[in-house]
Amino acid sequence: MDKLREMEVFVAIVDQGSFTGACDKLGLSAPAVSRAVNSLEARLGTPLLARTTRSVRPTDAGLTYLEACRKVLDVITDAEATVAADSANPVGTLTLSAPVLFGQRYVAPLVNAFLLRYPDVSVNAVYNDRTTRLLEEGVDIAIRIGHLGDSSTFAMPLGFVRRRTYAAPAYLAAHGEPLHPKDLVQHHCVSFTGVSAPLEWVFNENGTRLPVRLQPRMIVDLGPAAILAAVDGVGIIQLLSYQAAPEVENGKLQPILTAFEPESTPVNLLHVERRSTSGKIRAFVEFATETLRNNAHLQGVDATAIRASR
Repeated sequence: MDKLREMEVFVAIVDQGSFTGACDKLGLSAPAVSRAVNSLEARLGTPLLARTTRSVRPTDAGLTYLEACRKVLDVITDAEATVAADSANPVGTLTLSAPVLFGQRYVAPLVNAFLLRYPDVSVNAVYNDRTTRLLEEGVDIAIRIGHLGDSSTFAMPLGFVRRRTYAAPAYLAAHGEPLHPKDLVQHHCVSFTGVSAPLEWVFNENGTRLPVRLQPRMIVDLGPAAILAAVDGVGIIQLLSYQAAPEVENGKLQPILTAFEPESTPVNLLHVERRSTSGKIRAFVEFATETLRNNAHLQGVDATAIRASR
């Protein structure tokens, strides 16, 4: 087996999390995959994978070699893609990640439209609410909500969202509307752990951070369940503005305590610098930034204003 194929095997084992997964992905036998790893480790003189009965993970040396392998394989893939198709007709498989609810509402329709426009591109879409490590996980593009710290990535600003406090009109009619964040201790609250700490919500008063301790009626880690609880009048909730946008537009939730909102949170599209010349990535970056920058919910337009304009 040549060196490039051995690199492909090593990367596949890491990406799939197992030797079996690499066999399935590459169509190789288990002995062939084992021989490839043994050959690599013998040639380099160091273990690349730490194996247990339940898992396989790269060693420190393996992580370093993994990045080098990805660079080599990416260069080859991009070179082949350049020969096979021009930039207007990208080819290959694109791996992207986005937060679950954001992905469901905004990214999934965009991916579908992208695939319809570019028939020679396939997409591996991963929706989760943790921070994706692009290099280590082989992700081409990630949509991230929050302040960035990745020096190894390019960031394309898409807009911003706000952490806002909401309540159902029926709840406010029954319990009254809090006029100051500290009034929340007298109210039922639903804490969505994907946005706020369970027992402490953060506000801003005259430019100063204002934390408020709570005893929530409900603590939930699933966005749709948290939103449903607020809509049903279980209690007041904090959400990112895009998460509550449909419910605000249809009148099921309304923002409160708007004078005490924290600073806005940026939304960015990230891609790894070394892959910036890839046709498939360049095409998706252009397609996504154009679409999402035109999304009113990411440009500071309040959902109530959108509702009023209809």
